Amino acid sequence: MPTELTENEMREALGLDTYVPPAEPPTPVVQFSPATREAPIRPKRPYPALRVVLRASKEFEGEETLFTYDAKTLSTFEAELQAKKAAGKEKFRYFELVSIKPVE
Repeated sequence: MPTELTENEMREALGLDTYVPPAEPPTPVVQFSPATREAPIRPKRPYPALRVVLRASKEFEGEETLFTYDAKTLSTFEAELQAKKAAGKEKFRYFELVSIKPVE
């Protein structure tokens, strides 16, 4: 059995010859939360309003269009009357109420 070892074999036996990269400190992992989109801030109306939607036409059984009107009142009846009056100024002659909803 050969007892004579070369210098390289001795280094390998002692673990000195193997390349070990220097230990790097662990980099801290920063957790980012996904950015949430904020809804655009709409200015509030300084007054209460109702949105009136009418189906209106200029001719009897003619082409119908949706006419919207924002009334500055809380009364649905008064809002409907104001919308019909405004539609009349736009030369619409025939109206049908579709909806009345509050506007924010």
